[in-house]
Amino acid sequence: MKASEFVKVLGVDFYTGVPDSQLKELCNYLMNRYGISSQHIIAANEGNCVGLAAGYYLATGKVPAVYMQNSGLGNIVNPYASLLHPEVYGIPCIFIIGWRGEPGIHDEPQHIFQGKVTETLLKDLGISCYVIDKGTTAKEVMEAMEEFQGNLSDGKSVSFLVRKNAFEKETAIFYKNGNLLDREDAIRLITDIAAEDVIVSTTGKASRELFEIREQNRQGHGHDFLTVGSMGHSSSIALGIALGKKDRKVWCIDGDGAVLMHMGSMAVAGAKKPANMVHIVLNNCAHETVGGMPTVAGSIDLPMVAKGCGYQKAAQAGSKEELKEVLQKAKEAEGLFFIEVKCTVASRDNLGRPTASPAENKKAFMEWLGSSSPLI
Repeated sequence: MKASEFVKVLGVDFYTGVPDSQLKELCNYLMNRYGISSQHIIAANEGNCVGLAAGYYLATGKVPAVYMQNSGLGNIVNPYASLLHPEVYGIPCIFIIGWRGEPGIHDEPQHIFQGKVTETLLKDLGISCYVIDKGTTAKEVMEAMEEFQGNLSDGKSVSFLVRKNAFEKETAIFYKNGNLLDREDAIRLITDIAAEDVIVSTTGKASRELFEIREQNRQGHGHDFLTVGSMGHSSSIALGIALGKKDRKVWCIDGDGAVLMHMGSMAVAGAKKPANMVHIVLNNCAHETVGGMPTVAGSIDLPMVAKGCGYQKAAQAGSKEELKEVLQKAKEAEGLFFIEVKCTVASRDNLGRPTASPAENKKAFMEWLGSSSPLI
């Protein structure tokens, strides 16, 4: 089924979402048709999407659509249950959800449990669900929408759960920016200067690149905690480590999409002001890991945000030379240090994935940090 056919059947004129690789063809079609506009908004997180959708419905009386990966369901539970739900305001919404970790389908470890409970969670929330796979036709989606009309009229939300490869390739979009520094080169510089320090890396390709850099350098992985899921929380993990191990320098390798998702964590870090933490945001203004759709990070002065949150030092780098200089300053400085690195939207086609499991990563990291418990 083509994404254009799906959109036509839905008959919706307002979309907001957080990009997902499973929904890449839909995301590309929406970008091609609407761009970033009053009809299509890429939000900071899925809860943000629910608020936008609710506002649009209140203003127009029209049913909105929210797209996301199933890992984002946790972010919608509160605004759905306490805002949209028919026992509260009864605001209808169509959720389009990429089904990562579907039982029986091989996927990354961070998606396995989420995939198992996705249908159950939707049922518990009272959100009717229709599953779309690569054999689903526009006629079948139309019939599902006809059945959903009663729910929507009653202020109830509905959902389409999208399996892998459900949407045909249709609209090819190549995302880029004007930056010159590749993310992997930036991470290589960070590992060189961090040396024996602690590194916490964000979800997606940044952690994959960090893992491969260690392999290429014939180094162990004990220094690094790879946050393979839990998007937006790597800086909080790093803060917890920095507070618990004040004798260790802790470097957080974050992404722009991730830092936007839970930016409040910067205020918490700024309030605590650990003397041993460096927070680095690799900003390519894109959700590059899931296809390259833009974030709003290109219109934000992130170093100014960091300073406003209480970070003692903040800097920006856009070249290897600039980055090397500011990393060296961060290495030698005391106090909470923030660095924004302007990166390209690019990665190697042959980029692999960590060969160690999350449990193995945790064990090696805690043993190296000297914090493993004999009970674990």
